[in-house]
Amino acid sequence: MDMSLSRRAGAEFIGTFWLVLGGCGSAVLAAGFPRLGIGFAGVALAFGLTLLTMAYAIGHISGCHINPAVSFGLWAGGRFPASELAPYVIAQVLGGIFAASVLYVIASGAPGFSLASGFAANGYGAHSPGGYSLGAALVCEVVMTMMFLFVIMGATDPRVPAGFAPIPIGLVLTLIHLISIPVTNTSVNPARSTGPALFVGGWAIAQLWLFWLAPIAGAVLGGSLYRWLMSQAPKAAAARP
Repeated sequence: MDMSLSRRAGAEFIGTFWLVLGGCGSAVLAAGFPRLGIGFAGVALAFGLTLLTMAYAIGHISGCHINPAVSFGLWAGGRFPASELAPYVIAQVLGGIFAASVLYVIASGAPGFSLASGFAANGYGAHSPGGYSLGAALVCEVVMTMMFLFVIMGATDPRVPAGFAPIPIGLVLTLIHLISIPVTNTSVNPARSTGPALFVGGWAIAQLWLFWLAPIAGAVLGGSLYRWLMSQAPKAAAARP
């Protein structure tokens, strides 16, 4: 039996909550704790693990998008109806905000806590971990999200053995973070960016537009690219001797 839209949106809220709490929580609470923490590699792995675990937990309920860009990319790839974009995106953003709220309550319990340290917000220029420019951040977020969607489309293709999709999808998100944390702190997910930005305010809100525009544009490119590629596959197969 198909789940109702409200239940699927509820699953998206829970999944996005876990992604943001697990990923951003690892960055805020554990990345550099104190002197010896999990570092960039640990944060990258945390994001991948949260996605992988939720893919198994709610993939059969909502598809486990837990990311507005993924919903738009799957729509562009012909896998998701436009009529359900708004409920999914709203649920995802609310899940991200709730996760940031819980993380703030936890993090603010430590002596010396300050939002001035960034609270895992995404940024460019002076607010990029490596000081990368707006142009570099834009290209990075577009390309990373494009490849994210390309892998998601391929891993969930009906011709691929069922049950294994969460593994490559979790691994590609880990890889994306390993590449791009120094550039933007890695978004590829507008809901993930929105939650922390609302708490940091100021510069994080002013730069938030990029972390909506670039991931969605990249996701639409990735979904469209895979759709185009597979639309050519039957002709290519038929042409073989």
